Parts: sequence; C-alpha cells; structure tokens
Amino acid sequence: MEARIIKKDGKVTIDKDFDFMLKLLPNGEYDLTIKKRVRKRTGNQNNTMWMWFRCVGNHLREETGDERWASKEGIEALHDIYCRKFLTEPVTGPDGSLSERVRGTRNLSVEEMHRFMESVKIDLNTELGIEIPLPEDKYYSEYAAIYGGK
Repeated sequence: MEARIIKKDGKVTIDKDFDFMLKLLPNGEYDLTIKKRVRKRTGNQNNTMWMWFRCVGNHLREETGDERWASKEGIEALHDIYCRKFLTEPVTGPDGSLSERVRGTRNLSVEEMHRFMESVKIDLNTELGIEIPLPEDKYYSEYAAIYGGK
C-alpha cells in the first residue's frame, strides 16, 4: 500500500485515509518507512544533454576527421565517457572488495542531472574550449536550431 504525503507551509496532507489503510492490514507486525519523494530528471534536461553531445560529436568530427563522432554511436560513446567521468561511485562487494559502478543518466534526480550537466559544461569549456548554452542563455534558440534535432 502506498500513499502520498505532502507537507507545505507546515501543513501535512495525505492522499488516502490513513486509518482506513491500517484497517486493511491483516494482523501482524509492520515497518512504516517514509522517504522524501525525488523528482526524476526532466525531459528538457535530457534533451539539452543529448543536444550538447551532438554538438561535441560534430566538433570532434571536424577536429579529427572521424565521422564516427557525429554518428549515433559516437554521440552515445560521449555520453558513456562523461558518465564514467562524473557518475562513478565506489561499491563494496560482499567480500569487502572495492569496485566502481558507473551510473547512467536515466534514473538521475533533477538535482543529480543538474550537477552532472554543470560538470559536463565546465569540462567541455575547459578541455575542448566549447561553450555550450543552457536554455536560459542568449543564443540558446539558435544553438537548438542547429543541434536540437535527433
């Protein structure tokens, strides 16, 4: 059973009758866990990220002459490179051994995606000299007209 609890301006509301939910439970012991709801990355964040990688792919194609960078596979490779660079976390195995896990962007929260994109933006500017815009930037519409298509 699930219910959504919202606390706003100090007032708590729940989308189901709590007493009724408890009455539906069979006899037994239960654990109740309340966790903060996390908003997943937005479609706009995702679209902007892929637009950036198309831009970088085109840049690398021009710099290297390798057409692969501007292909779907090349653009996905750029995504994977940046995930390895910025979304790697340590994992301890059952035997105590340490390894690394690379997260993808699909299940990131809005905040995690924002931090990832900021890291990518800074890295592209620092390492490749590419300045990529955010939707609120002055020339974003022109940029989106060039790199926005899939």
